[in-house]
Amino acid sequence: MRKIDTACIIDDDSIYVFGMTKIMELTGFCNKTLVFRNGREALNELIAIIENNQELPDVILLDLNMPVLDGWQFLEEFMKVVYQKKIVIYIVSSSVDSEDVLRAKSYENVRDYIVKPVTVEKIKEILYDFENAS
Repeated sequence: MRKIDTACIIDDDSIYVFGMTKIMELTGFCNKTLVFRNGREALNELIAIIENNQELPDVILLDLNMPVLDGWQFLEEFMKVVYQKKIVIYIVSSSVDSEDVLRAKSYENVRDYIVKPVTVEKIKEILYDFENAS
């Protein structure tokens, strides 16, 4: 079974991050998890990872509403970065606004829009999609 090596959570809600890391552990979702509290922190660290030829995450779980640099701003900036690896991004938000869902679909790297709270079943679906991709 193919497993996600590195997953990245970009979210400023520490309770959500705690819960997601526990769900990821319980489901055997990934080997390693990177956590960033806002889009700017994530962007800076991911660029440093690229520059140092380190392994980028396979999957990013991205919140939209964050301080400093929100999820949309992160996406806009990250799409300008040149990197070789295919990274699958899932928008994970409490917003149920249909315009947010449509906007998310306009990004090539965004696979799905997930409304919080994220369930164990949804994490298993993401893992299944990852295992059966390519």
